[in-house]
Amino acid sequence: MRKIFLFLMTCLMMSCGRNGVDSGKKIITVSIAPFKYFVEEIAGNDFTVNIMVPAGADPHIYEPFPEQINKLRRSVAYISNGFLGFEMNWLNRFYETNTAMKRLSLGDSINLLNSVHHDGGHLEVADPHFWVSPKSALVIACSVKELLCELYPSQKDKYESNFKLLISKIKEVDDKAEKLFSDVPKKRFMIYHPDLAYIARDYGLEEIAVESEGKEPTPSSMRELIDRARKDNLKTIFVQKEFDIKNVKVIAGEIGAKIVLIDPLSENWQKSTSDIIDAIYASILESSK
Repeated sequence: MRKIFLFLMTCLMMSCGRNGVDSGKKIITVSIAPFKYFVEEIAGNDFTVNIMVPAGADPHIYEPFPEQINKLRRSVAYISNGFLGFEMNWLNRFYETNTAMKRLSLGDSINLLNSVHHDGGHLEVADPHFWVSPKSALVIACSVKELLCELYPSQKDKYESNFKLLISKIKEVDDKAEKLFSDVPKKRFMIYHPDLAYIARDYGLEEIAVESEGKEPTPSSMRELIDRARKDNLKTIFVQKEFDIKNVKVIAGEIGAKIVLIDPLSENWQKSTSDIIDAIYASILESSK
C-alpha cells in the first residue's frame, strides 16, 4: 500500500505543471460525495470540493487517483467519515501529505452502531453508513458549519444563515420519515449490503441484510434469507447501485420480489435520502398486503 501511495505522489508531482490552473478558491477534500452536499449547502461556491470516492466507486475498498491526491495536497481541510474501509488504510497517509489542513471526522459526533465488517482486507469496527439517516445528517450539518466558520470567519453570518436553511431541509426529510414509519403495520425490509441500519434504528425498522460482515451469503444463509423473506412476505430487495446483484437475483427469483436500486452515495443528499425513505415505505406497504 505504501508503494502505491509513493507512486501516486510521484505522479501528482509530475502532473502539477499540467494541472496548476484552478479557480483560485480554497479546496476542501471530502471522503464521499454526500459530504459535498453539506459543504455547498452552507458555503455556497466559496470552496472547491474534492471528492475522494467518486460516484460509482465502492468506498470500502477504493484507492485514489493522482489528481485527487494533488487536490488533497492543496486542501485547507479534509472531511472524513472516519470509519469507511478505504480510510483505514489511506487516512493517515492523507494527513501526512498535507499536515497543515484541518481535519474533521464526522463519525466522532455520531451515536455509532457497532459493526465488525471485513471488506477487501479492510476492517470497519463501526457501521460507517450514518450519513443516510436524517437524524445523523442534522449532526453532520452542525459539524460542517463549525468547520466552515473556522476556515472563513468573515463569512460566518452567511454560513449561519445557510445552515438554518439546510436544517429546515433535513427536518423535512426527517419529519416525512417519522410520519411514514410511525404507523406502518410491518417494520422489515431486505437489502443486499447493510447501508440503511441507521435509518432502521432511528425510525423503528428492521433491516434484513443479505451480506454478513462484508461477505456473500453461504448456501445455508441463502436458504434462511429466502425462508425469512417468504415468512415476512417481502416483495422488494434493495441494492446499492455500486454492487453486484447476482445473489440478490437468486433470492428475488425464489420469492418473486423486485430489485430496487438505491443511491446513498449521491451528491444530492436530500433527494437521495428522500427517495430511499419513500422506497422503504412502499416496500413495507407491499409486504403488508
